[in-house]
Amino acid sequence: MASKKLNPSHLGKKSILTEAQIENPRSILDTFANQFPNRDYEIEFIFPEFTSVCPVTGQPDFATITIRYVPDRKCVEMKSLKLYFFSFRNKGIFYESVTNTILDDLVSVLKPRSMTVIGKFNVRGGTYGTVTVNYSKRGRK
Repeated sequence: MASKKLNPSHLGKKSILTEAQIENPRSILDTFANQFPNRDYEIEFIFPEFTSVCPVTGQPDFATITIRYVPDRKCVEMKSLKLYFFSFRNKGIFYESVTNTILDDLVSVLKPRSMTVIGKFNVRGGTYGTVTVNYSKRGRK
């Protein structure tokens, strides 16, 4: 399981995504132990080069994806997160599905105390689209 690895599988290596990883992007995510599990603190990643494809028109969609989370026992390794985002490049998927899928995958792998994922999609047809999804562990305020 990725959370028990001491050496993330992607860090320091040239990485090419396999068909299996593209089919199951969650498998790309590597984690490491949170060094400060008794403290609430926020981690933020901003990925301004996200791309996917409109499932109706086949046109590319460009976005900035922002992830903010308060870790519990695990943190996500940044290169694996970048490769995870790359797995969406040729995937036909709506804005809402992209953002919710990213949240679901990261929550499943990390089990954070809380997380917010924001997909800010570039203008298409004269309109910007922003989708924000949130997660909070039950019982936490």
